[in-house]
Amino acid sequence: MQRFMCFVIVCAFVTGAQAQDSGKKSNKPGATAHVAAKSVLDFSVKDIDGKDVDLKKYKGKVVLMVNVASKCGFTPQYEQLEALHAEYAETGLAVLGFPANNFRHQEPGTNAEIKAFCKSTFNVKFDMFSKVSVKGDDCCDLYKFLTGKKTNKKFAGEIPWNFTKFLVNRKGEVVGRFGPRTRPDAPEVIKAIETELKK
Repeated sequence: MQRFMCFVIVCAFVTGAQAQDSGKKSNKPGATAHVAAKSVLDFSVKDIDGKDVDLKKYKGKVVLMVNVASKCGFTPQYEQLEALHAEYAETGLAVLGFPANNFRHQEPGTNAEIKAFCKSTFNVKFDMFSKVSVKGDDCCDLYKFLTGKKTNKKFAGEIPWNFTKFLVNRKGEVVGRFGPRTRPDAPEVIKAIETELKK
């Protein structure tokens, strides 16, 4: 009887600890600020300097989210992304760059090194964030949301390579996805951005 009571107490302790842990907010980059995110605006991330950023700050803007890398064949797309920022920022476009080292280790640097590279090579002024993982077991919560079939039915699917682009409308809804080979200044991307900016 005594052994049975000890077993019951231990089980109750473990169950309580698990319940407490499940209620904790994730500390991973890209972690959601709420229990169940309904849009990309429900997430909090760290910027390239390590400061917390609530993506709700972009509510009312059209957002182009891109997983970037410094040593990729598509790295020159930084230039076109910066050109989009320069042309459309005043009318409501926000370009967000998320460095990721998932593909052949093409983003090996620290956040400080990435920031310096972007500034010196492409004079990047659009918002850059701390390195995240965009696929695999350590994928950050934001990109789990962007690629998940339940959370982003129309544009779900694993990130295939650096410079995959998601277009988000002023309400935080994903309304477009463009592959790595599609340049940021491609006609279909410009058309999609301008259509959303007019809404």
